[in-house]
Amino acid sequence: MSKHTIRQIIETRMPRDGMIQTGIKGVQLFRATEAVPCAPAVYEPCVIAIVSGGKETILDGQRYVYDSSEYLCCPMSMPVEAGTPTASAENPLYGVYIALDQRHMSELTIEMEASGSRIPRAESTPRGIRLARWDNGFLDALLRLVQLWEDATDVAVLGNARLRELYYAVLKGEAGAFARETFSPGNAIARSIAHVSSQPEAPVSIDDMANRAGMSRAVFHRKFKQATAMSPIQFVKSMRINNAAMKIAGGMTVSEAAMEVGYVSASQFSREFKRMYGQSPRQWSDTHQLPVGEE
Repeated sequence: MSKHTIRQIIETRMPRDGMIQTGIKGVQLFRATEAVPCAPAVYEPCVIAIVSGGKETILDGQRYVYDSSEYLCCPMSMPVEAGTPTASAENPLYGVYIALDQRHMSELTIEMEASGSRIPRAESTPRGIRLARWDNGFLDALLRLVQLWEDATDVAVLGNARLRELYYAVLKGEAGAFARETFSPGNAIARSIAHVSSQPEAPVSIDDMANRAGMSRAVFHRKFKQATAMSPIQFVKSMRINNAAMKIAGGMTVSEAAMEVGYVSASQFSREFKRMYGQSPRQWSDTHQLPVGEE
């Protein structure tokens, strides 16, 4: 019933497709009634919860298809492909996007570790993204969060507390061990990824990334691939190409987008884009638009 209530809130507020802010920092509602094929995107740390319809995300060839039975947890910036291939007027997509604040998630992780309670560890190392089944804690926290939007005073007074409650539900839930590991202050790979994603246009070398993480090049390469499913070089290249693709989908020229993400040569960018996606950037831009939830 709570999911139905969340859907009603989104339906009431969103007569048209798109994404809208709720007034709570990092929390957006979205709606789609047209199918959009998967396209290059960059996920910043987030949770995406679907209450109607379905969504699809691809990371390094692995496909994640999810609906109202599971939410997506992506605790690190990730270059992905994402879309809404099953959305239609008869089967609309409604959902909530929640950005995960690094400082607040880390503070909660530390508090949970210091509580003295036994907290389960991850049985395996998920790579970049994890799907998690909705539990009552997550459902209740999400409902309480989106209900605030109906009153501006409630948003101002209670918004941060309700968002913290939602973060806590994620850290306790099925993806909790994965998320806590990522947001642990000692996670050097997550810090390295945050640094790269904060300035995708800046020159970067694997030696620089390894030094920042306090690891040898070989150890850093191995641990990075365990965490993301990609080599550091592949990750940086994918981040740049996907960021550029989003800019092109938003109307920027190919040359401008290439320069914006750090390419000196637009022709080099075009070659690498075609190698990754099988089309030149111009061919791709003629047939793609930015998918809902990836702005």
